[in-house]
Amino acid sequence: MAHHLGSNQYGKAENRVVRIYRDTDRHEIRDLNVSTALRGDFTAAHTTGDQAGVLPTDTQKNTAFAWARKHGVSSVEDYALALGARLLEASPAATSSRVEVDEYAWDRITVDGRPHDHAFVRRGDGTRTTIVTQERDGQTHVVSGVKDLVVLKSTGSEFKGFLKDEFTTLPEADDRILATSLVARWRYDGTDVEWNTTFDEIRATLLATFATTYSRALQESLYAMGSAVLDHRPEVAEIRFSAPNKHHFLYDLDRFGIDNPGEVFHAADRPYGLIEACVERDGASDPGTAWLATPGFC
Repeated sequence: MAHHLGSNQYGKAENRVVRIYRDTDRHEIRDLNVSTALRGDFTAAHTTGDQAGVLPTDTQKNTAFAWARKHGVSSVEDYALALGARLLEASPAATSSRVEVDEYAWDRITVDGRPHDHAFVRRGDGTRTTIVTQERDGQTHVVSGVKDLVVLKSTGSEFKGFLKDEFTTLPEADDRILATSLVARWRYDGTDVEWNTTFDEIRATLLATFATTYSRALQESLYAMGSAVLDHRPEVAEIRFSAPNKHHFLYDLDRFGIDNPGEVFHAADRPYGLIEACVERDGASDPGTAWLATPGFC
């Protein structure tokens, strides 16, 4: 039976690139996890072992470090755009490049009430991320976001009126804890964006909407959060969410003769409900390959 090579890509995953700016006494740190990939006509490498058109993954790794120095890291988006363009330039057989960057944030350690110039403590409130795809024909897609953003509401959430059958054991809840480890990614329309300011404002909008929206389901919260971002940020074409429901179950203390008026819970890490949703702007641009090879979204 006939067969042929299907879609493929290759690259160097999870390069831990740390760029420290030491040009003044007050240092700055950009802590990155960089994954690169190239797509294109690499059939010969797969079918005959001919590597003539293959830019080694080791070269991609070295370029990621070199570009952190040569280009700098003013934002993860600018860095990814520059790195992806360089990889396309260096690999004539490639038709597109994909650069994914996660950034781990650090805060200055405070000593005697003053932020220290060169000592830092790693922040734990979510990881900034971007995925930049650049096509040989000039198309560029930027998908930025945040992941591992753990949020919780101790009230202001219910879950009831759901479908039931003979296997349903979940009781209805008028007042429950709502918590998730949120992954949110949004696609920009174009690249003329103030990346750092826009990221900060979108993140703040997501958190404020989560906090202030009365939730009848996690789905409702996600839609409200996505709608708020699109209402406030015209440069965003769509936003996608992947949200595992971090369940908190009221712990039975009656057996010990202790009352528990909704104050002590068991935090269960698995199994968990996984809610995924996309909120799209009407008439938004075609996403093209922007979401290709990005797992965790419907």
